[in-house]
Formats: sequence, structure tokens, C-alpha cells
Amino acid sequence: MLTRAAAARAAAATANVAELRARARDLPDAPPFATALRGPSIRVITEIKRSSPSKGAIAPHLDAVTQAGHYAAGGAAAISVLTEPDTFGGSLDDLQRVSASVRLPVLRKDFIVHPVQLWEARISGAAAALLIVRALSQSQLMELMSTAAEARLETLVEIRDEAELERALAAGAAVIGVNNRNLETLEIDRTTAPRVIAQMPAYIIAVAESGLTSAADVDASARAGADAILVGSSISASANPEWAVRALAGIARTAR
Repeated sequence: MLTRAAAARAAAATANVAELRARARDLPDAPPFATALRGPSIRVITEIKRSSPSKGAIAPHLDAVTQAGHYAAGGAAAISVLTEPDTFGGSLDDLQRVSASVRLPVLRKDFIVHPVQLWEARISGAAAALLIVRALSQSQLMELMSTAAEARLETLVEIRDEAELERALAAGAAVIGVNNRNLETLEIDRTTAPRVIAQMPAYIIAVAESGLTSAADVDASARAGADAILVGSSISASANPEWAVRALAGIARTAR
């Protein structure tokens, strides 16, 4: 359902592809996304998230720019901005405003199913965009990876299991996220990311996603060799988001 709605929004924007591409050509490079996720300790990708299918309203009145400032002050390595409007309460305006307000790389997180969405991300200031393997055929994934490269946009390629890891590697992904959440049932299994990340080649930047709310959760992924974590609901809902980021950052990782 969410991918169909995303496809409908993308179809409405396709008439503007030529204009978007022309505008993107004149833009300076965005801050590097993959480079920001490398280091001896876990890097934290924080998320601007007002609501979700699993939790409903999280922070419906959250101001994206103010929240991004708290994240940056807390030591975030990058910021993910949800732009899906109907279920997550996001927008491209959020992406544009956050990208303009911080020096960190910013990720567009949405159900991206058409190349036009990548050009939208690029002109809105994004450094990277999320591609969900489960939502795409292999030919779609390859096409979107190619468009992202043309747009000078990095990708976070999201998977859930070993079969999808093989698909991501075959598509040439350099940054791969493992989602602990089953997108069909919305249930979380925190053993998923550590299991799959441990099987990734050392050259891949590995990101653990979903259900990470404590230092103990982060440590399990760090010991499996994760380079970074992506945290949304817990810090978006926090009364002190700067402190919430600091509490999860700085955990030493184990090299794969």
C-alpha cells in the first residue's frame, strides 16, 4: 500500500524530471555520507520522525530544523529525514530545511520506487537516499542505483536477510542497512541485524536499523561489526534528544 502511494506521488512528479536534473547539475556536492559512517566507534544516524505505522503518533508537532540541531549537538554523524507524508508525517520541505540547517550529510528516507524521487532528493539537499530491496525488483534496484550515481547521491540499501544481502551486493551497494523490523508484520527481532551484518564483507559499511533504544542494543550490533546505527522513534520522542543521541554514540565496534 505504501509503495503504491509512493509510486502515485512519483508519477505526478515525472513531468518535472528534466528540470530537476538540470537544477541538480549546478549543485555543489553534498557532505559525504559513507565517509561520515566510518570510524573506530559506532556512528549514529538520527531520524526526524513524527509518526509510524507501528507506533502511531510519536512527535506530531516536532519541528524538523530544531530537532536536527539537537541531533547535531549530540554528536550525530548523519540525519535521516522521513519524507513520506501520509503515514510518517514527513515532507520534502522537511528535507530541504534540514539539509540547509546542518553541515551533516542528510538521508532521504521514503519508499523510493522511481528515479524522479532521487532527483527530488538531490535538489532538496540530500547526500543520500534509502533504497529498500524488499520493495524493488532487481532491475528497479539497479536502475535506481544508476540514477543515484548520476545525481551524485549516495545510497543506503536496506535489507532484512541473507538473500537480500546477496541482491544488494550484486547491485554494487557500498552502504547496507539491516532492518530488525519485519515490514509486513511490523515485529522487531533484534538478532536480525547482528546475524546478517556479521556475514558482510569488510568493505561494506554496515548499518543496524530499528528497535535500538539502549546502549546494550547498540553494543550487540557493534560486536557483530556494525559501523553505524539508525535510530528514529526513541530519539524523536525523547524530551532531551541531544542527550538521547549521546547515550548511544561512542560505543566501540568490532571489525568484521
